Amino acid sequence: MTHRTILIAAALGASLSALSAPAFADEGMWTFDNFPADRMKRDHGWVPDQKWLDRSRAAAVRLTGGCSASFVSGEGLILTNQHCVATCLANLSSEGKDYLAQGFRPATRSEERPCPGQQAEVVTMISDVTGDIKNALGSLSGGALIKARDARIAELEASGCPDKDKTRCQVVTLYGGGKYSLYTYRKYSDVRIAWAPEGRAQGFGGDPDNFNFPRYALDGSFLRAYENGKPVKPAAFLKWNPRAPVAGETTFVIGNPGSTSRLWTSSQLAFEREARLPMTIATLSELRGRFIRAMSESALKRSEGQEELDGLENSLKVYLGRQKALNDPDFVARLAATEAQLKAGAATNPAIGDPWASVDSAMAANRKLYLASRFVRPTGGLYGWARALVRAAAERTKPDGERLPGYTSSALPLTEKTILDPTPVHGWVEQIYLEWSLSKAREWLGADDADTRLLLGRESPEGLAGRLVTGTSLGDPAVRKALWDGGQAAVEASSDPMILFARKLDARDRELTRLANAEVNGPLVSAGAKLADARFATFGAGTYPDATFSLRISYGKVAGWTERGVDLNPVTTIGGTFDRATGAAPFDLPAAFAANEAKIDKSVVYNFVTTNDIIGGNSGSPVLDKAGTVIGAAFDGNIHSLGGNYGYDGTLNRTVVVSAAALTEAMRSIYPSPALLAELGVKSSKKR
Repeated sequence: MTHRTILIAAALGASLSALSAPAFADEGMWTFDNFPADRMKRDHGWVPDQKWLDRSRAAAVRLTGGCSASFVSGEGLILTNQHCVATCLANLSSEGKDYLAQGFRPATRSEERPCPGQQAEVVTMISDVTGDIKNALGSLSGGALIKARDARIAELEASGCPDKDKTRCQVVTLYGGGKYSLYTYRKYSDVRIAWAPEGRAQGFGGDPDNFNFPRYALDGSFLRAYENGKPVKPAAFLKWNPRAPVAGETTFVIGNPGSTSRLWTSSQLAFEREARLPMTIATLSELRGRFIRAMSESALKRSEGQEELDGLENSLKVYLGRQKALNDPDFVARLAATEAQLKAGAATNPAIGDPWASVDSAMAANRKLYLASRFVRPTGGLYGWARALVRAAAERTKPDGERLPGYTSSALPLTEKTILDPTPVHGWVEQIYLEWSLSKAREWLGADDADTRLLLGRESPEGLAGRLVTGTSLGDPAVRKALWDGGQAAVEASSDPMILFARKLDARDRELTRLANAEVNGPLVSAGAKLADARFATFGAGTYPDATFSLRISYGKVAGWTERGVDLNPVTTIGGTFDRATGAAPFDLPAAFAANEAKIDKSVVYNFVTTNDIIGGNSGSPVLDKAGTVIGAAFDGNIHSLGGNYGYDGTLNRTVVVSAAALTEAMRSIYPSPALLAELGVKSSKKR
């Protein structure tokens, strides 16, 4: 089991104009129902037609594990990043069989293995339900507003997708509450790993190279969607095109950017800078140290903990980059100037009022609730299961419109899947997470705080974590299934210590949710709708919403940038891996690279950079050319992108892509995979 859900994914992009209409030519993560055709035509001299957009949308895949992907064959083959399947590889590994390190390359389709908890989803329809939801809200405010909104969302999602086995509906909040869209998905719950390279091939350069360029990473992988035991025949798939990218050519990224904060006000950014980021960096730094120490104890722990450590180091780098951006006087001054421009435009419209004052009040309330809300929900996969089982048992007894998000009839199938899918548990990993989160709660809340006493009683963080982890049976999927199927009666009768712990915290957890909805979330939704009105009135409809892990399209071009007076080449070649290798981790050659050096065409383009505007969640997104063919998969951003949660700067920010050409060469010469090459329409050998 892995725990990356506790960490916010890496952000790509950085802006000087977070609140305005796009200031840079390639800025924007656009919804498919609001593609800026005129703007792109102006900037690039060309624009895709509706058929092109429809085809690319129909082939795009959202992976519920937090990444993007795309169908690339008529047999359900899905392209994504290796780091997007790392959790799957770790979960399928066992002592003596480390798929994360060794890779996974089955000889036949019958050997492809299901990824626990993973689901693939394809958008089939987008409907505007703004009027419907705003009518349900009326003049409500605070907690009543959130309750009415969630109830109407539950109704729309349930009625929109009566076939829960094959479809999923999700209402997406855009522009902070200025617009609501109902996304309908065709879902595939049987997703299997089909191909992955060695871990070192993906992670060559390790943390030092992360968010940097030049880059030499084979961060690509393939999954396959199945239904009724057979490979899926998707409605559309993208053509594989293993050619070298051309500097200056137009590129598109189709994917599901996770979240951004580009429409936040100054008081929201102040909370981020003064409270959340410093605390997150301090606590995650300690967690990283705990993992490094534990992993030094044995080769087995190094293997079991590697994916956790990689995720921690990635997140820390992101948070440090965000902190640097929000402490940059020039950056913050530009944000403030743009907000002043928006306020000036709103001042001419009395109907908008002063939503900034409402946000200020909500953030003041958030500061009071933040510590308790953060620490009364301990971290750990076992506790996460326990909390979800306790919550689900109670919520399923209620009418759909009264349930908490995540437990409505539309959301319940995925919740059930993530709880019940067989997933290995490493006790020492669980204990580190739980000890860490409990000790940080005592440290930040104080030993005499009521929430600390609720969490610990008279036990130490270490003693309590040890008792819970060693005493629970939730690592057994059969036990989890019995509790799920048995509902409220089974949960209330359970003597499992982790279930008892989750039940003890549940009332306080719910109370904090109620307070947050009344004092923070409700006011922010009301203010968000007014801010959206101000934005549309000031800047027009040519603005894009913050990212919401829903389908978006961005356009850009293959281009380097100027770094300290030096113009950087936008591409690297496979041969550069051998030049960069030192023999010592993390710059040691992958074993298969070393073994097959004489066979490898070192001139093949490996990684390249584009100006596309993306964010965490876009990992695995196909990078398309004007013909709509796949020339790579986005997997990272450059170092300048780390402040990109707050905006985009087209002169510096770059998306980093693994080329289709490099993946093809790897399947030819490094990890021979003739069946996959044939499926992609590529010959197993090429003329030299």
